[in-house]
Amino acid sequence: MIVRARPTPVRRSGSLRKLLVEALGVLSYPHHPDRYLELADPLLVTSANYARITDVDRSATDSLTITVRPARPCRPLPGQYVTVSVRVDGVRHTRCYSPTLVEAESKRRPDLRFTIGRHPEGTVSRHLHDRAQVGDVIELGSPAGEFVLPSPRPRRLLFVAAGSGLTPVLSMLSGLVAEGYDGCAVLLYYTRTPGHVPRRAELDALADRPNIEIVHAHTRSDDGLLQGRFDRSHLAAVAPWYADTPTFVCGPAEMVAGIREVYAEQGAETMVNTEEFVLAPPVVSTDDAGGEISFAESGVVAQNIGSTLLEQAEAAGLTPEHGCRMGICHSCTAVRLSGCTRDVRTGDVDSEPGRRIQICVNAPVGDVAVEL
Repeated sequence: MIVRARPTPVRRSGSLRKLLVEALGVLSYPHHPDRYLELADPLLVTSANYARITDVDRSATDSLTITVRPARPCRPLPGQYVTVSVRVDGVRHTRCYSPTLVEAESKRRPDLRFTIGRHPEGTVSRHLHDRAQVGDVIELGSPAGEFVLPSPRPRRLLFVAAGSGLTPVLSMLSGLVAEGYDGCAVLLYYTRTPGHVPRRAELDALADRPNIEIVHAHTRSDDGLLQGRFDRSHLAAVAPWYADTPTFVCGPAEMVAGIREVYAEQGAETMVNTEEFVLAPPVVSTDDAGGEISFAESGVVAQNIGSTLLEQAEAAGLTPEHGCRMGICHSCTAVRLSGCTRDVRTGDVDSEPGRRIQICVNAPVGDVAVEL
């Protein structure tokens, strides 16, 4: 018997794109062709992964849900985040958001769906809430984060989320369904009122499954099974077995701290995995004040007042690229040419010349020269 193997189909789209970029590279020299491709269509760019917004949902109070179609594959593990970059008034800003995958048989790669809470002081969240529309383009970074499900899967899982902290948890629950998980999963979800619940249809579909329970708790409404902010009695009510169960928590710092305290009292702190969607800003000290900061590229010299290099650069009239301002997105890195800096998160001091540092979380100690 003769078996004839079918020839492997050629993925022409990738080959054509590569040939196009190579041809444009000759024409655009000495500039990279991306400089011109971005003007025509950002999704043609090869040096970054842009995504087009295909759906905008503002049905939930203070929450925005957008669905985007990436130009290139982006497949984070359930619970991981990707960086999202947008330009606001000409300045590039980057934030970290956790997506859920939207699979479809007709598409080669999944869309991504983000739910973004509106924060009064949030430059990016306010921009997206006010301006995002179908057809807009955003830039995506690579998936990252350790907020992921354990392997092998335990027989029971507990999730606690508040507001837009739902997104990574929803991604995890959807992933469990997709892989055929037959254990028990419980989600305790906090919002202000029923009107503040985003992605209601997805939550209801999950709740219809026999092994998944969704418990709503409202802080400003008598509706729902539970009322008020997180309380230890809530855990006892929905998951009396919580202390020996892997628990995934995403929400504001106050809620996360409260849950950690409850588990610590039970000697079960190792069961808690957390993700805070709004981090506390780093604390800086004036103890490092003194000396001068030399911004080498711009020729600006400023007196060191002890705050972070990013804040002092902005105070000196510079506009360095930055994103989260909390040391997460790594979009504000610059080379420290000389001098000493202190990481305001850890207190670690470093003086190695030529090292690339994050200027949003590093403060100068004495005289410092940085490539800005």
